[in-house]
Amino acid sequence: MNKAILVTGADGNLGKAVTRKFLDEGYKVIGFIHPTSSPDFMESPNLEIHQLDLMDEEKTFSGIEHIDTIEGAVLTVGGFGMGSLEKTSLSDVNKMYKLNFATAYNSARAVYEKLKSKGLSGQIVLIGTKPAFTPEAAKGLVAYSLSKSLVHRLAEIINADGQDKGITSSVIVPSIIDTPENREAMPNADFDKWVKPEVLADNIHHLFTDSGKALRETVLKVYHKS
Repeated sequence: MNKAILVTGADGNLGKAVTRKFLDEGYKVIGFIHPTSSPDFMESPNLEIHQLDLMDEEKTFSGIEHIDTIEGAVLTVGGFGMGSLEKTSLSDVNKMYKLNFATAYNSARAVYEKLKSKGLSGQIVLIGTKPAFTPEAAKGLVAYSLSKSLVHRLAEIINADGQDKGITSSVIVPSIIDTPENREAMPNADFDKWVKPEVLADNIHHLFTDSGKALRETVLKVYHKS
């Protein structure tokens, strides 16, 4: 039987790269995508797609409960938003909170409970951000950075609670990811300095190898040249 892994946001720029990497490595991938997304973005006999709103706690738990055994999850759902302190409203903060933290929290908690109830070890990979570490970078990305800082803290709590259960959490921290959307938003940037989704996917996959599983409380900064 193929090893199985859950990938949320499987049809996003990073999600696609992660999904393809794990399929290439012989995994079965259970991909969660938004209900409004097309399930036909990628074809593989080892890919199983479910349309699910991860902001809905009950539906998230139900969707994960119906999955067969998995050895972990890569939670790529999220969004980006700019704004200084004076231009960031509470509504902006709530939007980023729901998109970046609530989706990660619902998914991570459901995966954690599933692994724990079955007595299984496993890895939960979360996506952080460089500005969550540096106030200078965060001052122009206030709502985004605040929401992602909670993702980092969530990983720490999972590691503390899962220490005696073999359940770990790692955070992948990219700088600017080279995506079509980022290129359009920053057309004058040096794209060669940005990190490719495929590079991030390679590093994420390493966490599920024998040597990667030996790591603990991992915060993996993948900045390339930016």
